Amino acid sequence: MPWAEVLSLLAMVAGGALWFDSFQSREAGMRAVRAACLAEDLLLLDDTVALASLRPGRDDEGRLRLRRVYRFEFSDTGNNRRDGHLTLLGSELVTLHLPHSERSPLCSLGTTDEGQDGPFPRLPS
Repeated sequence: MPWAEVLSLLAMVAGGALWFDSFQSREAGMRAVRAACLAEDLLLLDDTVALASLRPGRDDEGRLRLRRVYRFEFSDTGNNRRDGHLTLLGSELVTLHLPHSERSPLCSLGTTDEGQDGPFPRLPS
């Protein structure tokens, strides 16, 4: 078998291994983001993460891994889009960033306050 064919076959195998590893890491990131949004009572928008950065990095044991940064969007009120990101080293979660803001007063629109007859404020007539 000529060397060019061997090298191209090895390149295709390496590309397939990278694709499979990236797929597994993305799924690990999705699980982490879904769990964090559920725990914080946030809405994950578009139900996906997008790769923002890919570079080599070392884990705690000194092994070389791929460091991936994924970006995603979530909403805390249902009317806005906020950006978050997570960092994975291999398939292990390193950081997950969900910037918080105080809830909008519109979130409590469905609750009753003292002195009101119904769940919504009464309009002046």
